[in-house]
Amino acid sequence: MATISKAKIKYIRSLERKKIRNAEGLFIAEGPKLVGDLLPYFHCRLLAATPEFFEVQERGDKNGIGNKADEVFELSQAELSAASLLQAPQQVIALFEQPRYTLSADYPEQDLCLALDDVQDPGNLGTIIRLADWFGIRHIVCSQGTVDVYNPKAVQATMGALARVKVHYTALADYIRSLPMETPVFGTFLDGENIYTRKLPTKGLLVMGNEGNGIGPEIEALVNRKLYIPNYPQGETTSESLNVAIATAVTCAEFRRQAAWQ
Repeated sequence: MATISKAKIKYIRSLERKKIRNAEGLFIAEGPKLVGDLLPYFHCRLLAATPEFFEVQERGDKNGIGNKADEVFELSQAELSAASLLQAPQQVIALFEQPRYTLSADYPEQDLCLALDDVQDPGNLGTIIRLADWFGIRHIVCSQGTVDVYNPKAVQATMGALARVKVHYTALADYIRSLPMETPVFGTFLDGENIYTRKLPTKGLLVMGNEGNGIGPEIEALVNRKLYIPNYPQGETTSESLNVAIATAVTCAEFRRQAAWQ
């Protein structure tokens, strides 16, 4: 097994930048759990890990972890720290090819889909992808202003859900306009209907907005079913709003709760 070079470590670190990730068509994943979850789904160009990682993997994998990547390197703890983007490196770093997905206007006609309007925080995006995976949502449509799904912090926050949820980037307003007229397009607003008393369908597009500004005016004009998550007890002074990932969790949970009874 080859030892890793300083040039290769520098190359791994360079993928922290979106420009380089896009040019190379790669993204970084770190840690045994995350790398193990992604290996069956994405082509692995490079895998670099400590001897301890290989020892554990080889005991449980008769085919060998080395057969699952184009390049495999062994590195020391010091080299792992130099290559890692984490404060606490976790034994293994892998470079995966970014997948290419086809976006269709049919998806919201088939099941519930998410749309994100300029979500900025990579941790929020990763958590939303994880939530989508939990609630069986297979497609997320992102505006061009939404943070890059392959930002290392977003990838780590998905906890492996990136393998099962397809994330698309497009001109979001144009995409919504391309949907059939009868497609329900939901969004959460202060003047919306109470989500717990409104009957919700099993299909449609659910739009979640920016952390500070919510859903933008252009997208709001395309939302044909406004929802509201009421505070408790109603009428009392509470926090101004929910974190976008929390709001996504509450909303998706109610959609799926009602679907279970339909």
